Amino acid sequence: MRNRIKTLALDLLIQHGYRGVSFGDLATALDTTRANIHYHFGNKQSLVEEVLIDYIDETKKVMETVWNDPDMPFIEKIERNVAFSRKRYLKYNRPNKEGRPWSLIARMRQDSNVLTQKSHDALQDFAAHLHASIGHALETAIERKEFSRSMPVDDVALQLFSIANSAAPITQDSGNFDRLEQLYLGFARIVGRAFGTRETGPDGAGR
Repeated sequence: MRNRIKTLALDLLIQHGYRGVSFGDLATALDTTRANIHYHFGNKQSLVEEVLIDYIDETKKVMETVWNDPDMPFIEKIERNVAFSRKRYLKYNRPNKEGRPWSLIARMRQDSNVLTQKSHDALQDFAAHLHASIGHALETAIERKEFSRSMPVDDVALQLFSIANSAAPITQDSGNFDRLEQLYLGFARIVGRAFGTRETGPDGAGR
C-alpha cells in the first residue's frame, strides 16, 4: 500500500501540484481511508518529501549515467538527455502537442513555500549536482579532444545547465516538446562550431 500511495501521489502532484492533491483524493482513488494514508506518512508534507526525494534520486542516477560516462561523445550525452526528458514528457502529454506539467522537480519548485526544509535542500542539491555533472562532461569532452581547450567551460556549462534545469517550463511555455529539443541541439551545434576539433567536426558530432 505504501508504494501504491507514493506512485499515485507522484502522478497527482505532477498534474495538479501540491495544493491540488489531498489525502482524500488518494484514499478515494486507492479505495482506502484517509486514516490509512496518515498511518503510512503522517501528514501531506512528509508524503511529498519522500516522493520528491525518491524522484530526485532516480533523476540524479540517470543524469550520472549520461553526463559522467567517460566514453560517450558529448553530442550523444545531449541526445540521451533529450530522450530521457521526452519519455517523461510523453507520460503526461500527447506527442509534441501539449504543454502539460511532466516534471515533479519543476512542479514542486512552484510550490516551494509549502515544502519542508529537507525538500528544499533536495531541490537545491539536484540543481548543484546537475550543474556539476554538465561541467564534468565538458571537461571530459575537452580531454577527449572533442572541444578546444580555449572553451570557457564555466560559461558553456551555465548555458546548458539553464536549458536542462528549465526543461519542463520550456515545454509548457511553448506548448510542445519541439522547442526544448531545438534548444538542446541548437546549443550543441553552436558549441561544436565555436570549439569543435577535427575529432568532432563543426556540428559537434564525432567523425
